[in-house]
Amino acid sequence: MCGIVGIVGRRPVSEQLIVSLKRLEYCGYDSAGVATLEGGHFYRQRAEGKLKALENRLRAAPVWGHTGIGHTRWTSHGKASAKNAHLHATDNVSVVHNGVIENYPELRAELERKGAQFASETDTEVVAHIVESHLIKGYSPQDAVKASLPKLGGPFALVFLFKGYDDLLIGACNGSPLAIGHGDGEMYLASDEIALAPFTERITHLEDGDWAVLTRNSFTIYDMQGVIAHREVLKCRASPALIRKANYRPFMLKEIHRQPEVAGHTLARYVDASADRVAFPQTLPFDFNDIGRILITGCGTARHAGHVGKYWFERLARIPVEVDVASELRYREPPLRERDLAILISQSGETADTLAALRFAKSQGLRTLSVVNVPSSTIARESETVLQTLAGPEMGVPSTKAFSCQLIVLAALAIANGRARGELSRATEATLVQELREVPRLMTAALTTEPQIEKLAREVAKSRGVLCLGRGSSFPLALEGALKLKEIAYIHADGYAAGELKHGPLALISDGVPVVVIAPSDSLFQKTVSNMEEVAARGGNIILITDPKGAEAASVNSLATIVLPDMGASFTPIVYDIPMQLLAYHTGLLMGTDVDQPRNLARSKSVIVE
Repeated sequence: MCGIVGIVGRRPVSEQLIVSLKRLEYCGYDSAGVATLEGGHFYRQRAEGKLKALENRLRAAPVWGHTGIGHTRWTSHGKASAKNAHLHATDNVSVVHNGVIENYPELRAELERKGAQFASETDTEVVAHIVESHLIKGYSPQDAVKASLPKLGGPFALVFLFKGYDDLLIGACNGSPLAIGHGDGEMYLASDEIALAPFTERITHLEDGDWAVLTRNSFTIYDMQGVIAHREVLKCRASPALIRKANYRPFMLKEIHRQPEVAGHTLARYVDASADRVAFPQTLPFDFNDIGRILITGCGTARHAGHVGKYWFERLARIPVEVDVASELRYREPPLRERDLAILISQSGETADTLAALRFAKSQGLRTLSVVNVPSSTIARESETVLQTLAGPEMGVPSTKAFSCQLIVLAALAIANGRARGELSRATEATLVQELREVPRLMTAALTTEPQIEKLAREVAKSRGVLCLGRGSSFPLALEGALKLKEIAYIHADGYAAGELKHGPLALISDGVPVVVIAPSDSLFQKTVSNMEEVAARGGNIILITDPKGAEAASVNSLATIVLPDMGASFTPIVYDIPMQLLAYHTGLLMGTDVDQPRNLARSKSVIVE
C-alpha cells in the first residue's frame, strides 16, 4: 500500500532514498517524505502529491546525513497533505509506517491525557509518541521499541530513526512486509525487495513479529519474544532492468506488450512441451482424488482470474468450485471441509485480505495452494504449496501481465486435476496443452489490434458509462474489463453475464451507450448474438470482440468489431483480455489520467490493510 525505505550508509542518503521510493511508486500514493540524521539531528522534507513535488522541495532545501528513512503514503487516516505525510517525529524519534494501527483512537486519547501534542491526523504519529514516552524515561532505542510494539494493534511495518544515533535503524513488522538489504558497509530496510535492487542482491525477509536492529556493519533480528532469530539471506530477484520503461511511455503499456514473453516463461515452468503434458516443477503435497471441493479466493483482478479458473476446473475436472472475495470469506464463516483445497491468488503475495483468508482456510483444516508472483512473499511462505507466476515485477497499479500468468497457472492446474481424476484422457490432455502452448503466439497477434482500439477509445472516452458483457468464461472477462475502465479511465463501467441483461441492466441502454461484448464463436455465441440484438434495438453502440467466424456470423450492426485469430475454445480468456486492457489504457490516456498510478488507489495487488 505505502512504500518504506531506510538506509544507514557511508555517504549522504537522500538521493538513494528517492531512487528507492521511485521503485515503490507502483504501490500508489498521494504524498511522500524523507528524513535524515546529520550531526545527531533530524532533517526532513515532506510534500503532497508525487515524488516530483518532494524532489523540488529537496532541491530548494536539501537534507544531509548518512542515515535516513523515506516513505510514500497512501491515505488511510487523515487527508492527503504535507502535514499528514510521513515521516512523523517527536523530539527524539522519527518513524515511517505501513499498515493500520487499529487501536490508535484509544492510544491517542491516552497519550493526549498525558500531555502529548499531535501535529497530524494519522494513526502513525501515536507510534512515535509511544516510543518517545519510553525514551524520556531513559530507555535505549532498542528497549523503547521493544516495549512499544506489544501496544500496537493491527498490521504494521515500521522503521525508526533516533536523534543522536547516526549509526542505527530499527525496523519491525507484523502482518506487513519488511526486508533487510545487506550492503558493503551499508544496510537497508524496505517494504519491497524492488526498492533494494539498486543497492544489493542480498536480502532477508523479516517474519511476523520480528524486529531488527541495523548498523552500517551489522544486523540483529529478534522475534516477538525478544529472542535473537536467524532468518535466511536470499538473493534479490528484482532486477533493475525489469523496472525500467524501456521504449514505452507508461509502465502499463510495457506490461501489456510483455505478455507474450512472460506467458511463455510461465508455460515453460508448468508444461512439458516435448510430451504435451502438464508437468509441475515440484510434487504437489496432495492427491487431487482426495479433494472434494475447491475454494478459490483473491481480491480484484486476482479474484477475476479465479472466476475464470472456476469454469476450467468444473468443466475439465468435474469438481465443484466456489469463488469468494477474500475480504468477505472469513467473515461470512462458510462451512468448509477438512482436506478440501483452498487456492489463494495474489500477485504480490502480501495482499492483507488474501493472507487473512489463507490463515482462515488453514485454521479450518484445508489444504492450501497459492498462486503468487513473489515466491518469497508472506502468502507463499505460509502456504502448503506455491505455484509461482513468472510475470516479473508489475510497476503499474493496474494488473495486466500478472493476470495472464495467473490464468495460465490455473489452466495447467485444471488440466492436471482433470487428468488425475480420470476426467481427461491422455489424448485430451495433449490437445489442451497444445492449445495452451499457442497462447503466446495468439497474444502477439491480439496486440496488433492496438491501432484500431486506439481509435475506438476516442468514442468510449466520450461516454459516461460502459457495459461489458460475456457468457461462460467470458463473463469474468467482462467483470475484469469493467474494472480496468473504472480504475484507469475513471469511467463508470459494469460487467454482466450477457443473459442477465433483461434482468435490470437493459434499462441502462440508450442511444450511444458503449457496450463491449466478448464473444468468441463457441457454443454460446448465438445466445450472445441475441443479447447484442437487444442492445442494438435500444441504440447501444456495440463493440464486439470475436474471431473471424464470429465476425462473419454476427448479424448485428456494431460500432466496431475487433477480430482476434482463430483459436481453440478452451482458453480464450487468456487472449481475449488483451483488447480489454488496451481499450482501458487508451481511454485513460485520452481522459488525461495517470494510467500507472490511478487516483485514490493503492496497488490492488499489494494492499496490506484490510
